[in-house]
Amino acid sequence: MAVADRSDMMRDVANLVRTLDERFRVDADGVVDELITSLLGHLPYAQHAGVTVATSGGDVQTLFATSRYPAMLDDIQRRRRQGPCLAAAFKHHVVRLDDILREERWPSYCREVAETTPIRSILAFELFTGRGSTGSLNFLAESPNAFDDEAVELGLTLATHAALAWHMVRRDEQFRSALASRDVIGQAKGMLMERFDIDAVRAFELLKRLSQNLNTPLAEVAQQVVGGQGAGTVPRPHADEPAAPCLPQGGGVNV
Repeated sequence: MAVADRSDMMRDVANLVRTLDERFRVDADGVVDELITSLLGHLPYAQHAGVTVATSGGDVQTLFATSRYPAMLDDIQRRRRQGPCLAAAFKHHVVRLDDILREERWPSYCREVAETTPIRSILAFELFTGRGSTGSLNFLAESPNAFDDEAVELGLTLATHAALAWHMVRRDEQFRSALASRDVIGQAKGMLMERFDIDAVRAFELLKRLSQNLNTPLAEVAQQVVGGQGAGTVPRPHADEPAAPCLPQGGGVNV
């Protein structure tokens, strides 16, 4: 790829990533799908692309894919517990498989891929790591020896952009989750304040005591209070100390 062509390509990809932040709130999955499709178009000889997410417990899922083949290969990796995408995700930053028919690593995986799909070359990059899970960005080709050293170098740059997009998605999801938790906690506080004629500080202390006594996250306790299911009650706080709260085993709190 010429230097000018590569510069134009990287500018296009960078511009797309810069627009993601504003669009994630509308359609996060659609935006990442669009990005992966764009990355595929910028890697010569790659015909299919996907994102694999795997856990240390052996679960393998296809998060995004431009065709059915990435999911098929992930299913084979899950069943065989081996393959280049898993190796990229858990052991190496980059894995290149030049020819499925000649590859000696992952023999059972390669044999099934050769028998059931037209895929012959794979280029996989570690995309992210987290608590108990990791992911890879994978490019697939139906011809052997499709990816050379230049493709690896280019793919590393593309994978960096994909990683930025992934972290934007996670950040947005966490932000929306935090907002939802804050809202439901606020609703629960308001209900307790009205029910027991207490201020916001004491209502929040009451929620915390419920959370600690039940060993349940605060947001979940607040949701039960707001839901008001079951026949349990929250005892009225005494004037000089927080309440000794309780919840019914079956679920919510009547206030």
